[in-house]
Amino acid sequence: MLGGDRFRRVTRECLLGVAAVEEALQEPGVPRALLAGSRTALLYATASAYGAANRAFIEGTGSTTLHFPYTAPSAVPAEVAIEFGITGPYAIFLGGAPAALSALWYAATLLASSACDRALVLAVETFDECADLYARGRWLVGRPLVEAAACALLEPGTGALSYSEQRGRRPAGPAATGIERRLGEAFACTPLVELGVARAAGTAPLDVRLRGVWRGSEAVLRWVEM
Repeated sequence: MLGGDRFRRVTRECLLGVAAVEEALQEPGVPRALLAGSRTALLYATASAYGAANRAFIEGTGSTTLHFPYTAPSAVPAEVAIEFGITGPYAIFLGGAPAALSALWYAATLLASSACDRALVLAVETFDECADLYARGRWLVGRPLVEAAACALLEPGTGALSYSEQRGRRPAGPAATGIERRLGEAFACTPLVELGVARAAGTAPLDVRLRGVWRGSEAVLRWVEM
């Protein structure tokens, strides 16, 4: 984990991101060293994780020199890339659950084209430092808001993946998925949690349909394991 000067200055959301990647390596027993280098892709999705640093910088609480580098959405994946030595393909997706679905689809595309040997899809969402702001705009997001960090490690395999996205119109059907009703609103983390729950269930062959809604847009990703 992060140590020394980096540990003292790094933000909470960055620590959550590093911890989520560490946890993702545990079940398959993947050694940390395998992630290092140009053959690992890192795809990051978030809607909220850079809010705390932006607020601290704007309001001048603490050191603005400290907070300014973390006002960018790229701060979390940058710390993760440094910690694990990842230098492969890299992209950031901003928004709620559809952003994570786009990241999963992009990761699958990179794997299919042999642009990488493995892909990390990471999402981090934090709310506590901006809780009053979310309370003011409570009609814009679901409740309860749940802080989370989730990571999926993808490798080449057999299966069929489909992805669709609709923008600019009200999605049909209820916005909340089954996992959201149990978990709460975790924005971009929700599809990764749902994927993890499906994997843990052990049903074979795996057939997962992930749906995300965000500000009038809807994305659906279906993965059928062969």
